[in-house]
Amino acid sequence: MIRATTFAGKTVAVFGLGGSGTLAVQSLLAGGATVAAWDDSEAGRVVAAQAGVPLVDLTSADWRQFSALVLAPGVPLTHPQPHWTVAKAKAASVEIIGDVEIFARERRALAADAPFIAITGTNGKSTTTALVSHILRHAGYDVQMGGNIGRAILSLEAPAARRFHVIEMSSFQIDLTPTLHPTVGVLLNVTPDHLDRHGTIDNYAGVKERLVAGAAVASIGVDDAYCVDILKRRLAQGPAVAFSAKKSLAPGYSMLSTEVVCANRDGLAVKLGNLAGISTLRGAHNAQNALAAISAVREALAIIGLPTDLDWQGALSSFGGLAHRMEEIGNLGSILFINDSKATNADSSEKALLSFPRDCYWILGGKPKDGGIETLAPYFSGVTKAYLIGDATEEFARTLDGKVPFERCGTLDIAVAAATRDAQAASAEVPVVLLSPACASYDQFKNFEVRGDTFRALVAKLPGITMRQRT
Repeated sequence: MIRATTFAGKTVAVFGLGGSGTLAVQSLLAGGATVAAWDDSEAGRVVAAQAGVPLVDLTSADWRQFSALVLAPGVPLTHPQPHWTVAKAKAASVEIIGDVEIFARERRALAADAPFIAITGTNGKSTTTALVSHILRHAGYDVQMGGNIGRAILSLEAPAARRFHVIEMSSFQIDLTPTLHPTVGVLLNVTPDHLDRHGTIDNYAGVKERLVAGAAVASIGVDDAYCVDILKRRLAQGPAVAFSAKKSLAPGYSMLSTEVVCANRDGLAVKLGNLAGISTLRGAHNAQNALAAISAVREALAIIGLPTDLDWQGALSSFGGLAHRMEEIGNLGSILFINDSKATNADSSEKALLSFPRDCYWILGGKPKDGGIETLAPYFSGVTKAYLIGDATEEFARTLDGKVPFERCGTLDIAVAAATRDAQAASAEVPVVLLSPACASYDQFKNFEVRGDTFRALVAKLPGITMRQRT
């Protein structure tokens, strides 16, 4: 655990006592701070108290005593309206931060040059984070991975020379990290998401931009207009590299057919690896993820003076992929089952439909996002049949009506059974049963991981199934 020594002797309020909040309390206490912790949930407070968290009712506390409010990222900072703790903190001129900000301050205090790669984007950031970590570990480096993926950042080992921290960051986390200065900041893409929390797409893009604005080197995808503008602004301020899965760049990182290449301003290109045949990196979106990951690693190694001539192909070929993101989980005869539960919006599901453009038995639905699945209409021709679950059922049924045969299933278990039945009756060479919900999971599941694990468990019960083990 990282000890928050930069808050020694200070009194800090912590609100939101989930996993990252409780770790923030423990980090602060270990670093010598006095903590006043609270949560709106009585059940959450009971669990926290049992873990030794010092509880103070922040609704009636004197906020003038606090040097900072550490806010859980899921708590509204600005939209739809600020949480009551935010209002109290601002009224008392108390700074509002998150757990990544504690890490950033400890890094500056302990090892300011310790390599820190921060990754964000609307889609692909988890796969990119996992791939960056894998490439570095494949090369023999000490890697600590966490943040919005896997472990909370304060549960990791402390920053040190040549210990790489590879951190996925959501827009919520960036919003709570005012002094974010990574060695390399990666911005993959910006498409509409979380507008209920940021108000407008411009606000959302502005938060994402902050991650690369403070980086020693920024690595920015240029396959959408928002990121192109962000790159232009960044180039006026400091070093940046661009990557694109759609067009050739010089300078920059791009694809030559299935090969990842880095070109200089003269157009001279270095081939760094080939994605052909790597099932865990199929699709144009994963080409973008691979470009982002390779650019981040190469730029970070160059900054700290380490060799950049790694075994890129070996690292790419041995990448096991990400759970719940186009994860091949099993085969039933010729039928391939794909767990893409992490696709919580239409833009993310688009990547799956592009990767499986025919004979697709598509399970979708849940708590819908703004816009639904209207933007996916160009890919409906590859869907043999759709199976609708959750709150989005009727909205999605209206969108699919007359375009794709569909069945109202309601729950995931019924959908798996129906999709398997139909795929078994098909004459297709490789029918694909695809869970890619294009929705949040909160109507029926705690999170997308639970939804994906439930899908895996249901598939595992099918007679004759051959399951694939997670790497």
